[in-house]
Amino acid sequence: MNDRRPLFTIGQLAARTGLPVRTIRFWSDSGLVPPAGRSAGGYRLYDTEAVARLDLLRTLRELGLDLGAVREILTRQSTVGDVARAHVRALDARIRALQVQRAVLRSVAQRNSTTEELRLMHDLARLSAEERQRMIDDFVDRAFEGIDPQAPGARIAQGMRQLPAELPADPAPEQVDAWLELAELVGDPSFADRVRQMALAGAAAPADAGQGGYEPSAVLEHAGPAVADGVDPRSPEGRAVLDRIVDPGLPAAERDRLADQVETFTDRRVERYWQLVGVLNGRPPFPSQVPVFEWFVAALRAHA
Repeated sequence: MNDRRPLFTIGQLAARTGLPVRTIRFWSDSGLVPPAGRSAGGYRLYDTEAVARLDLLRTLRELGLDLGAVREILTRQSTVGDVARAHVRALDARIRALQVQRAVLRSVAQRNSTTEELRLMHDLARLSAEERQRMIDDFVDRAFEGIDPQAPGARIAQGMRQLPAELPADPAPEQVDAWLELAELVGDPSFADRVRQMALAGAAAPADAGQGGYEPSAVLEHAGPAVADGVDPRSPEGRAVLDRIVDPGLPAAERDRLADQVETFTDRRVERYWQLVGVLNGRPPFPSQVPVFEWFVAALRAHA
């Protein structure tokens, strides 16, 4: 056989490509650059195709592709385009993770976080969107366990699950802080118990129960300015405001029942949950309404 193809030893191949001998030997042992033959002394010899394969190998590895992906390309199991697209997706995910970590560190620097907050923020930054959603879903499942999803009031469970599919590529400090506060909130057993109390009360309410003798819009319209003006709910002025919200002739027992009902569904931490979910979803902030309904409850009890 008269084969005039030029053949190279590993040393000559290293000199020609600029790659270290140990790298070429490793890739050769891995089957990515098979030798074309052996010398009389048993040394591996490589042809010009090996030079081209080494150039491609180096390029793919510098782009960050692992040996499995490189092998698929070299064996024609995948095209360069297929592997490149998959790698772009992986890089996008990594970039998003780094951006979230950067936002977390920025928040840590601004708020002078404690060691415990730093640990929690680091753990949260490493969670995928699916893992973050699972954390919220587990909380909602515990709070609404055994409650018919079609029962009155139970539909709020779906709203409580609504996290964004992904945090923004470069989350604002308030979004990082919102996620931290939300994680602490759903991890508090007493908060889960409070939400469950509200869920059970809502599920047990008759479908036609309505608001039980008052209109929430009237509470906001009349008690809102009273809270802003510092009107004492136990004062005569407070009684006058209350009379514009409920029937002045409402019996004392009904006032107590109504106060209990409103108080069951009035909670600052639950309202804060909705505010935090809104921040994460990029919705405009809304002012707290809980102090207004707390004023309403106090007025009902004072003038029963």
